Amino acid sequence: MPSGNLDTLRRKSKACRDCPLWRHATQTVFGEGPQHASIVMIGEQPGNHEDIAGKPFVGPAGQLLDRAMEEAGLDRAQIYLTNTVKHFKYETRGKARLHKRANASEQAACRQWLAAELLRVHPRIIIGLGAMAAQTMFGNAFRITKERGRWQQLGDDVRGLATWHPSAVLRMPKEERRHEAFAELVEDLSKVADALADLGPS
Repeated sequence: MPSGNLDTLRRKSKACRDCPLWRHATQTVFGEGPQHASIVMIGEQPGNHEDIAGKPFVGPAGQLLDRAMEEAGLDRAQIYLTNTVKHFKYETRGKARLHKRANASEQAACRQWLAAELLRVHPRIIIGLGAMAAQTMFGNAFRITKERGRWQQLGDDVRGLATWHPSAVLRMPKEERRHEAFAELVEDLSKVADALADLGPS
């Protein structure tokens, strides 16, 4: 596992060549937020906007997540946001760069960085956004469609839950289902806000 504090990890991650994704990505997209945040929120992998900006959750999915957090009573500034995979994987269609899911070996190569982030931040609550993040945290048998919003014990003083990734909400073809999924996302994040309040001052 990489050593050093978060700033050192961020610098080291820029030189990672452990899988092929670095070859076509603009840059590594490392986590961002308070170094001792009580909550770590884990997404799946950077998208086009994140690849360009070098920051997690800055595109349309990030905007939807911000709206959901605001409705749930969570402050993004108090949360450490990161992704399971740190490079943008895509396929080109014309001039567009379309998201493509990282495969199992690419995900495995990146887990060292996520593990190092969690070790340094040492959160009390971990939120997995989407199936990839959920299975990384809770195992390959986890099914977000069945177990979304349920607390899982991750250690003596750490628990987590999984919920919809905001990009999945945006991709849902029917408007009515998008509204339902957004409400479910807010509901799950409200549970997180309540749990954070129970922890008291950090």
